[in-house]
Amino acid sequence: MAALNVSVVSADQEIWTGGASQVIAKTVEGEIGILRGHEPMLALLAQGEVRVTIDDGTKITVDAEGGFLSVDHDNVTIVASRAALI
Repeated sequence: MAALNVSVVSADQEIWTGGASQVIAKTVEGEIGILRGHEPMLALLAQGEVRVTIDDGTKITVDAEGGFLSVDHDNVTIVASRAALI
């Protein structure tokens, strides 16, 4: 079972949703890594990649711009102004 529940959405569509072991995203304050048990937080996204690692080691990469990232009880929500799988 995945440690994190991740949802990545853009202004007009869902990009990717699923379980993951790690999320790395670029915020306006720098790059952040999120693992199970991360403290709750809210951060503004910067333009760049959001990298999601699934339990089996598969990596999902999303090009995102603007928006925010939220972490609460192992739920990671990324809402971007513009986002697309790469």
